Amino acid sequence: MFDFLHVLHLHDATVRSVLFGSLLIGATGGVLGSFAVLRRRSLMGDALAHAALPGVALAFLWTGSKSLPVLISGATCTGVLGVLLIQFITTRTRIKADAAIGIVLTVFFGIGIVLLTHIQRSLVGNQAGLDKFLFGQAASMVEDDVRVMSVMSLLIIVVVLLLYKEFKALIFDPKFLQSLGYSLQRVDLALMGLIVLTVMVGLQAVGVVLIAAMLITPAVAARFWTERLHVMVVLAAFIGGLSGASGTFLSAQAPRVPTGPVMVLVATGLFVLSGLLAPRRGLLARWRRQRSNVLRERRHHFLRALVVLQERSDNAPRFRVDELVQELGWERRRVAGEARRLRRLHLVDCRDGHVQATAQGLAEGTFVVKSHRLWEHYLVYRDIVNADHVDRPADEVEHLLTPDILERLEEILQRDHGIDTERVVDIHGRGSQYRPAGRERNEVGT
Repeated sequence: MFDFLHVLHLHDATVRSVLFGSLLIGATGGVLGSFAVLRRRSLMGDALAHAALPGVALAFLWTGSKSLPVLISGATCTGVLGVLLIQFITTRTRIKADAAIGIVLTVFFGIGIVLLTHIQRSLVGNQAGLDKFLFGQAASMVEDDVRVMSVMSLLIIVVVLLLYKEFKALIFDPKFLQSLGYSLQRVDLALMGLIVLTVMVGLQAVGVVLIAAMLITPAVAARFWTERLHVMVVLAAFIGGLSGASGTFLSAQAPRVPTGPVMVLVATGLFVLSGLLAPRRGLLARWRRQRSNVLRERRHHFLRALVVLQERSDNAPRFRVDELVQELGWERRRVAGEARRLRRLHLVDCRDGHVQATAQGLAEGTFVVKSHRLWEHYLVYRDIVNADHVDRPADEVEHLLTPDILERLEEILQRDHGIDTERVVDIHGRGSQYRPAGRERNEVGT
C-alpha cells in the first residue's frame, strides 16, 4: 500500500519520466491510430515498427552511441524507406497492400534480427540494451528521452491540426480532395510519415512487437463510442493516455513486469469494455435492440391475430388460447407467455382462459393489420410480388412502416388503382377486389 502511494505521489524521478513518456505514447498513438484505422492502414504501424529495427541497429553500428535521438533517427530512416517500398510495390506491381506490408514487415524484421545478433556477438562493449527495442523497456527512459519524445509528439500533433481537413477528406472523400488540386499520394505519404514518427515515439517503451497495439487498440475502442472523427480522435487520445498511465502505475507495483505489455493489456481491457458497453455500437446495445425488435414483432403478430379473429367472428371480443394457437401457429406455452407479457403492458386482458384486446391493444393491432394489407396491395398491384407469395414480405415489413409511409401508400393505391383504403381487406380473402388475371371487381364482397 505504501509503495502504491509512493508511486501515486510521483516522488521518484524515474516514475515521473516513465509516466509522462507513457502518456505521450498512448495519446499520440491514439490520435494517429484514428486516421490509420479509418484509412484501413491498421497494419501499417506494425510494418513500420518492424522496419525500424534495422535502423536502430545500423545507427548504433555507425555511431557507437545508444543515445535515443541517434537511434530514433536511424529507425526513422528505415521506417520511411519501408513506407516508400510499400508504396512502390502497391503502385508499380499487381501486389495488394496487405501482401506488400507483409513482405516489408518480414524482410526488414529479419534484417534487424540479423544485425542485432551480429552486434551482440561482436566485441563492442556498449551494445547492451539494444534488445529493449524488441519488447520495450519503459523503465529505461530518462528525462532526456522524454524531452525528445515530447518534441516529436508536439510536432505530430501540430501537423495533424494543420492537415486535419486534408486527412479527413482523404479518408472519406478522396475524389473531392483530388478535385481541390491536392495530390492524394502526397497527402497519404504525409499521413504515413506521421505514423512513422508515432511509431518511433513508442519504440523504446513498447517495442517493435507491441507498438502496433498502442496505435490500433485505442482508436478501435474510441470508434465504438462515436460517429464523428474529431470526437473519435480525442477519445482515442484519452484512451491511449489512460492506458499508458495505468500501465505505468500497475507495472510499478510489480517491478519485474515490463510497462509496455501492461499498457497494451490495459488498452485491450478498455477495448473490451467499449465493445460491450458502448451505447450504440456495443454488443449489449445491439443485443437490446435485437431483443426489442423480436418482442415488438411478437407483439404485433399477437395483436394482429386478435384483430383478424375479431373480424372473422363478427366482432366477438374474447378468444380462447386454442384459437390463438391455431391462428398464430405457435406453441401453446409461447402464446400463453406472450399473453401474460402483453397483459403487463395493458394491451390485453386474460380471464377464464380467454384473451381480449384492450382499447390500446386493439388500436395497435388495427394499425398493424392495415400496414400488412396496404403493403400487400402495393406489392401486388405494382407487380413486384405475386399474390400467392406476398404474405411473407408483408410480415417482414409491417413492423417497420410508419404513419407517414402508410399515408403515402394510401395515396398511391387510391390514385393509381382506385382502392378504398378505408376499407382495405385481406387480399387473399373473398372481399378483395384483386384477381390474378388483373381484373378488379367494382363491388366489395360480390
